[in-house]
Parts: sequence; C-alpha cells; structure tokens
Amino acid sequence: MAMKKEIFNQTSIELSQSAEMEAFHSRSHFWGRLTLWVLIAASLMAPLYLSFVLGAHPGWTPIIAGLVGYAAFVGIMWVLEPVTYYPTLGISGTYIGFLTGNIANMCLPCSAAAQNAVGAEPGTKKAEISGTLGIAIASLTNIIVIIFVVLSGSYIVSILPAPVETALGYVLPAIFGGVLGQFAIKVPLYGTIALIVGLIILFSPIFSLIQIVLCVVITVAIVLYIEKLKASKE
Repeated sequence: MAMKKEIFNQTSIELSQSAEMEAFHSRSHFWGRLTLWVLIAASLMAPLYLSFVLGAHPGWTPIIAGLVGYAAFVGIMWVLEPVTYYPTLGISGTYIGFLTGNIANMCLPCSAAAQNAVGAEPGTKKAEISGTLGIAIASLTNIIVIIFVVLSGSYIVSILPAPVETALGYVLPAIFGGVLGQFAIKVPLYGTIALIVGLIILFSPIFSLIQIVLCVVITVAIVLYIEKLKASKE
C-alpha cells in the first residue's frame, strides 16, 4: 500500500512539473514572439523615417540587390543557427539569445556554465531553466557594459596598452576553448573527436560561415554512431 502511494505521489509530482513547464513554454512563446516583433518594428522605424519622411529613399533596386546579396552570404545561418543552438539554449533561452545577440560568444557559454554549475544534464528541464537564468543575467550584464562602453569607450580604448589591445583578439577563442574543456572533461573521447573534427574543418577550404555548423553536425553524427555501436554490443 505504501509503495502504491509513493508511486502515485511521484506520478503526481511529475505531472505537476510537466504542466508547469508547459505553462512556462507557453509564456515564453508569447513574450518571446512579442518582444522580437517589437524589436523588428523598432529596427525598421529609422530607415522608414529616413526613406518616407525625410525623402532619403534610395530606391527599391539597391535595397533588393543588397538583400539578395546579404541573404546569399549568410542566409543559410538564419535556419542553421536556431537549430544548432536550440538543444543548449532551450525555448526561452533561444528567444533571449536571438533578442540580445552575441549567441556564440556570450549566451551559449553562459548557458553551458549555468547548467554545469547546478549539475544539470543538457536537454532536461533543469538545464533549460538554469541555462535561461544564465543567459538572462549575462544579457543584463552585457547591456550595462555596452551602455558604459558607448559612453566612455573611445577614452578607454585610447588608454589601453598595446599588448592589451592585441590580447582582446584572443577572447573569443579562449571562450570556445573553455566551453570545449568544460564538456570534454566529462567524456574525453568525445572531446578529442570534437577537437580533431574542428581542426580538420578549420584547415580545410570550407566556406567560413558554415564551419561551426558543419563541425557540430559531423561531431554529433560521429558521437551518435559510437553510441549506437556501444548499444549494439550490449
């Protein structure tokens, strides 16, 4: 009887948590879509004002030509980036990440660090919540820093020593290296595979915009193949 009651209580807790996550996702979709559309509208206000109020419209031909050229250059990332980053960022984290930007060098590492700090497994509810909080705090910090830099950036850059300016170019590689080490230490074999795949793609004549996505896809495919082999042997 006690065992049945324990199972019933556990099932009730799981159902309650599932309902809460569904409500959380529903609100995330609502506010995420709303804020993104507001941002899109705000982004269009300046060019629309310049074009139709001040009469500085350049004509549709150069606008369409520029759009086509830009889309041909980075258009594939409009599809690949959300798919690639979603497993780590989650629903709410994806909205915040694409709203604030700096996904690869800020949102993704902060999400991974937050998940690691609380011991959450990627893809779980705990990981999504902790990752979202990490991204939110990072985004707020980023906004504060940006405001400070905008107001005093030129002065700060002018007083930086030359070695410090040179070192700033290594910040992004250091972030990616730290994220790789954070996950590679858990399963060294997969970390080694990711490193080898990354080096091969880096030194191959591959279009730079798809290098990261290609590295992720190939690494995941190899890891899934290895896991499948392990399962078949068992």
